[in-house]
Amino acid sequence: MKRIGLVCLGLALGLASTAHAQLTMQMSNGWSFTFAGNVNAFFTYENPSDNGGTASPGALIPPAGEGATRLRTGLLPAFAVFDAKGKEGNTDLGVHFGFAPQINCAAGVHDCFGAQIDMRQVYLTFGGSWGQVLAGRELGVFSRQNILTDQTLFGVGATGGSALGTGAGTTLGRIGFGYIYPNFKAQITYSTPAGRPGQLSIGLFEAAANGPYTKLEIPRLEAEGVYSFGQSKVWVGGILQNTKNPVNDANATAWGGHGGFQYASSGFALTGSGYYGRGLGTTLAFDGAGVTGNGGTGGAGTGGQNDLRKSYGFIGQITYTVPNSKATIAGSYGSSYLQNAPSEGAFKTENTLVSGGIYYQATKSLKVVGEGNYAWSKNHTPSTPRNKSFVPAVGFMLFF
Repeated sequence: MKRIGLVCLGLALGLASTAHAQLTMQMSNGWSFTFAGNVNAFFTYENPSDNGGTASPGALIPPAGEGATRLRTGLLPAFAVFDAKGKEGNTDLGVHFGFAPQINCAAGVHDCFGAQIDMRQVYLTFGGSWGQVLAGRELGVFSRQNILTDQTLFGVGATGGSALGTGAGTTLGRIGFGYIYPNFKAQITYSTPAGRPGQLSIGLFEAAANGPYTKLEIPRLEAEGVYSFGQSKVWVGGILQNTKNPVNDANATAWGGHGGFQYASSGFALTGSGYYGRGLGTTLAFDGAGVTGNGGTGGAGTGGQNDLRKSYGFIGQITYTVPNSKATIAGSYGSSYLQNAPSEGAFKTENTLVSGGIYYQATKSLKVVGEGNYAWSKNHTPSTPRNKSFVPAVGFMLFF
């Protein structure tokens, strides 16, 4: 179980360890080449409600829909990870390529010629006793630990209801139901030396357009600090981005913070995480839901900070591995909230997911998963009926 967990987190971060790689080749020039990855497939049935009443910005579950079955990839895509590493003088060097395809195409399509192949990772690294610099496309820093400690990384979680569940990509897991997706983005990130109790990562990222604020003069800053003790750890991080409206030169500074903890002992683990910010949006960062000038009402890009919506969320999670057993039982509850900006009318949208599952380690590399996920979207201001969705799932994950 521990081995598979390390491989899964490593693949999500793009760190294919030679200890878990299927293929390792030592080159004559001192460089080494490794190949590792995973393939997963899940059978899901989505049963959405037909009497919901929430249609405000940020709702992930649609108010009505039809039940449907899918054969699809879970939250973690399949990964084919290639690494080359070497040492020249006192400098450690490396390059990394990570392909992340899915097995499924859009729902209802019979003749689908080629599932999506996502080139999620391509970066170089160099470092030494002073730390490491990563330059290229890799998982973002803000909210990184929040997703990597999520139980649904081994399963399905939420699909987003019928509207999003018909897509050709991965499921949502808890993205938008407890954290904002860090995504795989161009960056130059410095990290303090690994192998110590504490590690700090701070990176420069290409700024993203945020509603009508499309003038991108300053790079975005993301940072995270992690402190580990035994099998447990705590983390805290932040994000800061300034963009302008090219029409009137109004500024909008989006910002946020995230943090969490994980306590693990004797097969039991308790995890909690959360985030808070303004102008970040919900589900995907800078997706337009964080400002009023992109599909909302009110300022339309003229009010600067008054156009930024508040977003926040949390996750509580418990996992337990049965003694002398290959089965791990996990349960979690988490929510994300989006609230109106000062320049618009009041609303408060909630997206919540309750997830439970059994994760059985059938062999050293093969995991069999059974999961049940109940999700809803609701507007608290004004109060509306919930949009609900229930998704049971069974599947297989093979790590090599």
